[in-house]
Amino acid sequence: MNTIITISREYGAGGTSIGRRVAKELGIEIYDRDIIRNTVLETGLDEGVIEREEEEISRGDAFLRMITPAAYFDRREAIREIEREVILKFARQGACVLLGRCADIILEEAGIDCFKVFLYGDVLHRAARVGEIIGSTNPSEIQKAMKKTDQARRAFYQQFTGRRWGDCANYNLMLDTGALGYDTSAKLICEAVRSIEAQ
Repeated sequence: MNTIITISREYGAGGTSIGRRVAKELGIEIYDRDIIRNTVLETGLDEGVIEREEEEISRGDAFLRMITPAAYFDRREAIREIEREVILKFARQGACVLLGRCADIILEEAGIDCFKVFLYGDVLHRAARVGEIIGSTNPSEIQKAMKKTDQARRAFYQQFTGRRWGDCANYNLMLDTGALGYDTSAKLICEAVRSIEAQ
């Protein structure tokens, strides 16, 4: 197995679960929060600081730039550059699954081939999963969490890549995990990768 697989996903679409299934089936590594931990190790910053830098990117960024010291954005860019190097380090070690963090575009810009996947799902299926993640059955809380996380991921992707998150033109395969289920979605990704490698 030589293929690097990148997975972008809507919140609650099962990205981590499916990514783990794919990695296990193909016998390769998976990197998700490991990317953050490696970034922390290289910057000496607290893990919470790294996560906030990513989550706070929003459509209000232009306004924030007018009222926030340049050092804040310089720090964010520095963190982003370290994350990029960590992602490239993992990719250069061989086949793996990389979740989020704009890994698909980072590898493309570095001239490293990868199989790009985007996972999405209908609101009901995703809400059920998000409720489990946040430990809530309150529909309002669940909807708020879904909206906040998806907006943060969309803004992060668009700011650092200049592309539209979830646009089919950016991916090799898009799967509705709500309709397909996690096991079938993982199998389809594995079958696609194996088919490509057999060509």
